[in-house]
Amino acid sequence: MSARVHPTAVIEAGAEIGEGCAIGPFCHVGPEVKLAPGVELKSHVVVTGDTEVGEGTIIFPFAVIGEVPQDLKFSGEKTRLVIGARNRIREHVTMHTGTAGGGGVTRVGDDGLYMAGVHVAHDAVVGDRVVLANSVAIAGHCVIGDDVIIGGLSGVHQWVRVGQGAIIGAVTMVAKDVVPYGLVQAPRGTLEGLNLVGLKRRGTEREDITALRAAFEALKEGEGTFHERAERLQADASPLVQEVARFILAESGRSFLTPH
Repeated sequence: MSARVHPTAVIEAGAEIGEGCAIGPFCHVGPEVKLAPGVELKSHVVVTGDTEVGEGTIIFPFAVIGEVPQDLKFSGEKTRLVIGARNRIREHVTMHTGTAGGGGVTRVGDDGLYMAGVHVAHDAVVGDRVVLANSVAIAGHCVIGDDVIIGGLSGVHQWVRVGQGAIIGAVTMVAKDVVPYGLVQAPRGTLEGLNLVGLKRRGTEREDITALRAAFEALKEGEGTFHERAERLQADASPLVQEVARFILAESGRSFLTPH
């Protein structure tokens, strides 16, 4: 009863609206939508499909959330979109539900900033505290780790994984997996080094940064194949280096951006 709904908004029967929600002019909320307490839809927002929006998330005008995927194989099967808490979803953002072939769920974490024109495609998994700048496109089945930042006008190819703490520069096409804490830039995506600024902002200990730098050099110039070099990193005492090794050795549908 504490929710505020503008008289021009359309709330279809079956929708669940949490306490303290604010739904502005000309919004449309579909019958399977669940808005947690404190969600705000500014105006002209469409939230449809089997979609959950977490507490305190704000969605700005002309965003379309929970529509069916842009996948020719999609044939109307029951799929979902789950969005976490305290996200800022800016103007003209699109986030789609999953597909049966991709697990059926698109997931977006907590505390993210999705700037104007961002697209999150079907079956993507996006972590917490992610920043996607204007007009970033995340293709289907991608996995974007926690604390990732992607610069404006960049695209991430389907099935690509971007590891925790990585940063991708503006106007970059990423077609291969990006190791955790990596720094990627250039039009076709080159792994230039480590996201040192991000690591320092999060208060990473100096010894861990030093260990990551040594690991990066070992991946770049060590003996054997890229995977063989990663296997040797498992013996490193630094948990961040071990995280990089686990990421590289995990199952993936893509190859890797290797150190430049």
